[in-house]
Amino acid sequence: MRPHLVLVHGSRLASSQWSPQLPLFEGRATVGLVDLPGHGRLAGEAFTLARAVEVVDEAVDAAPEGAPVVLVGHSLGGYVAMAYADAHGDRLDGLVLAGCSATPVGPGAAVYRAVAALTDRIGPERMTRVNDRVLRRFYAPELIEPVIAGGYYFAPTPAAWRAVMDGCRPEMLRGLECPVLLLNGQWDQFRLGTRDVLRVLPDARVQTIPGASHLANLDRPEAFAEAVLAFAESLAWGT
Repeated sequence: MRPHLVLVHGSRLASSQWSPQLPLFEGRATVGLVDLPGHGRLAGEAFTLARAVEVVDEAVDAAPEGAPVVLVGHSLGGYVAMAYADAHGDRLDGLVLAGCSATPVGPGAAVYRAVAALTDRIGPERMTRVNDRVLRRFYAPELIEPVIAGGYYFAPTPAAWRAVMDGCRPEMLRGLECPVLLLNGQWDQFRLGTRDVLRVLPDARVQTIPGASHLANLDRPEAFAEAVLAFAESLAWGT
């Protein structure tokens, strides 16, 4: 049976982040899209890690009966996926952690605090214009416009990253029995924590996408999709 991918987006975006991957997954996997609290269709909700785990669990519940379930989280969504695996790891057949190998403390955490403070100071309207300009500069219209159309969600950023920094550590994955793939862009600063995760999960698979940044699914859409599919299909087919 085809694997079922539950996709959890990163900070300030929504499930539209996965628009470049959806046609690439078609025919090889079924897909469940998650909007985290404060984002997308759940923009009216406050972000808490507990509620985020509930939302992911609802998406896992919706998987086709008998399909291997692979949870794929990027950045903020990756840390949420870690929290979900800690609470409900027995419900997963596989876990893909993309752009979230770094432990969210120290300099990396300081960067996100600075971004949150800058967003508050500049305001959502100006930040939207900045994001639009940057994304349209680096990505082709046919790739990025569906992502942009999903909107930006700045309000939940401080609470979301405070929850991640307070509650998410590699140690929460200790004892997880399903296979794990650590998937990072070559130039992603969050790749630098891979060794910390491997100390907890020595059997985790590691894959680096050449030429990709933190937004690896946008930088190298096909390579990102193929890495996820190859991992998921290896579980579905028992290889």
